[in-house]
Amino acid sequence: MWGATPAEQSVPYPCDRLVTAPSEGWTRAVDIAASPAHVFRWLRQLTIAPYSYDWIDFRGRKSPHALLPTPPDLSVGRPFLVFEIASFTTDEHITGLLPEALAERHGRMAVSYAVRPHGTGSRLIIKVITETGGTPRQRLRRRLLAWGDLVMMRKQLLTLKALAEGSAEPEANAANA
Repeated sequence: MWGATPAEQSVPYPCDRLVTAPSEGWTRAVDIAASPAHVFRWLRQLTIAPYSYDWIDFRGRKSPHALLPTPPDLSVGRPFLVFEIASFTTDEHITGLLPEALAERHGRMAVSYAVRPHGTGSRLIIKVITETGGTPRQRLRRRLLAWGDLVMMRKQLLTLKALAEGSAEPEANAANA
């Protein structure tokens, strides 16, 4: 559970209610020296780019390294990485559910990207939950996914951290004007 505290691993997240079969989850987290609203702006951009290893996840295209002037729209059913948005609360979380076609191959899976205030900045916490049953092939795929996800999500978290910390926050700029 890369970066997540025991408390963060034990609290419920919106994704937990989306997988009703016996399940397991993994939680990742990182501190970010930026406001929750600013970090959430970067999370919205996960609807258009993965912010991980672009040569793998984005077919060689480059994830934007600047906030878009108009944040991408959030709506239930909209693509969100390999998921579809199941729910969201602005400045708090975006939760996705694996589409049926992928769930048939891999089993039911859901994810929550949650932003929490933490000191003068934020804590970005990502929880993935997946059913534990299924065929032996599905169970093997999920095991491999969990290990691959550790590498890919770590890169994604560190990229989002660097981008959020390195970009000017609009609310800070307005206060200084």
